[in-house]
Amino acid sequence: MNAAASSPDGFTREKDWWRGAVIYQIYPRSFQDSNNDGIGDLLGIVHRLPYIASLGVDAIWISPFFTSPMKDFGYDVSDYCDVDPMFGSLADFDAVIDTAHSLGIKVMIDLVLSHTSDQHPWFVESREDKTNPKSNWYVWADAKPDGTPPNNWLSIFGGSAWQWDAGRLQYYLHNFLVEQPDLNFHEPEVQQALLDVAQFWLQRGVDGFRLDTINFYTHDAELRDNPPLAPEDRQAKTAPAVNPYTWQDHVYDKSRPENLEFLRKLRAVMEPYNAAAVGEVGDDQRDLEIVGEYTAGDDLMHMCYAFDLLSGETPKPEQIKKIMTKVDEVAHDGWVCWAYSNHDVVRHVSRWNLGGAGARAFTTLMMCLRGSTCIYEGEELGLPEADVAFEDLQDPYGIKFWPDFKGRDGCRTPMVWDATLHHGGFSDSARTWLPVSPDHVSHAVAQSEEDPGALIHHYRRAIAFRHAHSALKTGDMIDMQVNGPCLSFLRKDAKEELFCAFNLSDQPATIEAPKGAWYAVGSELNSASPMEDGKLHLGPWQPAIMLREG
Repeated sequence: MNAAASSPDGFTREKDWWRGAVIYQIYPRSFQDSNNDGIGDLLGIVHRLPYIASLGVDAIWISPFFTSPMKDFGYDVSDYCDVDPMFGSLADFDAVIDTAHSLGIKVMIDLVLSHTSDQHPWFVESREDKTNPKSNWYVWADAKPDGTPPNNWLSIFGGSAWQWDAGRLQYYLHNFLVEQPDLNFHEPEVQQALLDVAQFWLQRGVDGFRLDTINFYTHDAELRDNPPLAPEDRQAKTAPAVNPYTWQDHVYDKSRPENLEFLRKLRAVMEPYNAAAVGEVGDDQRDLEIVGEYTAGDDLMHMCYAFDLLSGETPKPEQIKKIMTKVDEVAHDGWVCWAYSNHDVVRHVSRWNLGGAGARAFTTLMMCLRGSTCIYEGEELGLPEADVAFEDLQDPYGIKFWPDFKGRDGCRTPMVWDATLHHGGFSDSARTWLPVSPDHVSHAVAQSEEDPGALIHHYRRAIAFRHAHSALKTGDMIDMQVNGPCLSFLRKDAKEELFCAFNLSDQPATIEAPKGAWYAVGSELNSASPMEDGKLHLGPWQPAIMLREG
């Protein structure tokens, strides 16, 4: 296998470039509108790539821009190998690749392989009858004798995961919207068609993929009922608590062992390109175990992420230690990609009720954890969750469960670039697809750049600090300790050893300084210095990062 591989434009990828990488997620509808239609597009991304490069990130991940009827805003694909006109053209995508590579940024795209749009030609043909060449490309099943669905599987978007089709007189499976039928991964031709999709984009120059709902690919061929969960065992990581989806143990509708066979095939397609994949694992009970299973060895996925830091209340040191201990148990030989925010969850400064000091502390912590990291557009500005009125909602998830669950629009509102410009600089004059949040305008990039205390500068410093220390990028993480509100651990590789401590509270705290000869580093991150009494005195939300001498 190659130590380095090149794209068609000559851009070189080292084999393990993804280890410890910082990835910036772009939600293209909301990033930058270049043609004044109120919707972000690929040329808008091209325009803003120098800004992304200024943050010091290694790669971008672009959410879906493929041809789509947009029932789920691009996550319902009707053509995997073309660009939806609202986002531009294949030539525009080539410009994204060329510009990003010229700036030293790798490009990962969001592949949605578990399901398509019901308008995809594959499904249009499949639903015609039970004998056409693609009749088995989707998950079809007969009704029970009483006409009810084949089993008790539920959709993440609410209700049964089965939809009756009057043409075939059968049900088809949809784990998400009715308009998103699930592909049948038990059909070899389906697997090959999807591998061809990956090959198409790799040959076009992409550096990797974010794989949507990676553990949903394969279903139980026997269509067995999922067992119920006791109320005390229900968790709400991948679906809101108001959705009875959380009442089942999803052992048969996803996360099946047969999935590994396809993942190995996909890795084999990627390997000659030194491309990397990060998979989204959605499971309330076994997410980290699945992450470990899917990233073990060197023939499956490069990295995966779960929802442990993407949901819930402000994580306490005990909770973080529990998560990291579990990762060490079930995924020590794998690789995790950490994120606090993305396009599916409430922005973390709101979800965790963080002020500026808390946001800086958690940013520094993220850059010190073992694994790779994803940051979501606007996170570096400290954008809070936007309040979107019901009449402005676009997300079908929020419309269905309003007001108990407001959906995902609050984290998807347009990016703000300049408070002095119309729509914060996102669009010139057109009505934007979601309203620009008034609470975001004061955080706009232009104004943040001029404010020395703005969060964006801390993100740049924290990312640069991570890149400056090999132990933070790829080293081991050991000896994690909890002392009151403080979390500490060691990061170590063959070149260096770092002691990292974090006061995750709004009150001062004191912990024992590490034994031996150490000196303080990271002063640009407000890192504390050791005191003469052998203790570290940490202010509210303050880290202490020290490098072992010698």
